[in-house]
Amino acid sequence: MKTKQIIITLGILLVVSATIGQLTLAAKPVADVRGQAQSAIKGDPQGDGHKQGSKKPKKAGSGSKEGKPPVGNGDVSAAVYGDNSVVISGGFVTDPQDHGRPVVLIAAALGVPTEVFRDAFSGVTPAGQGSGGPTSEEAQKNKAALLKVLAPYGITNERLDEVSNYYRYNGSKGETWKVTKATATAIVTNGVVTGIKITNPGSGYSSNATITVNGPNGKITATATVVYTKDFKTNGSISAITIK
Repeated sequence: MKTKQIIITLGILLVVSATIGQLTLAAKPVADVRGQAQSAIKGDPQGDGHKQGSKKPKKAGSGSKEGKPPVGNGDVSAAVYGDNSVVISGGFVTDPQDHGRPVVLIAAALGVPTEVFRDAFSGVTPAGQGSGGPTSEEAQKNKAALLKVLAPYGITNERLDEVSNYYRYNGSKGETWKVTKATATAIVTNGVVTGIKITNPGSGYSSNATITVNGPNGKITATATVVYTKDFKTNGSISAITIK
């Protein structure tokens, strides 16, 4: 009888032990899920101690992607060079003795030497500032004085009016006589500016313009050559640009 009771008791203990073991195994995944959920709330969805969006620390001495070293300040590929643009500025200076008149342009358009036109203009009586211009009588006297010197060079009254009107401007209002700005591009060979190509010679330049090239190794200055002709479209145009 006692033996039978002992066997029954052992059987019950084995069943209880097995049940407890199963419950323990079933509880582990629940604990893992809870742990991952808590990690996700803290920004660590992987549960490996690294927050979301953060990068794992690299080993000391590691370089950039594919093992290539990062580009440093001394690397040529990191340098920023010029865009080789050509800047043309100025070129509208007049001789002090001409009092702002572009005499070199006027004389060239008329086809006479600059000094001849200056001589002709010396007999003109300019209207005073704020006077609104010369009176009709003053204008006739001035025209007669000009033609007295210019007529022997074949200059007619009509041509004189045409040229005078073309280059007439009001400097007190910040105006300038008719000008077409010149443009140019740099010729680059093996990373070096070797020349400058004029793409538009412009017109209306009364003096040499300042030429600057934003080259790959710094700014470069150049000299412009201006030519004067009877044609308004080419009078005071840039015919050549030479690098200094």
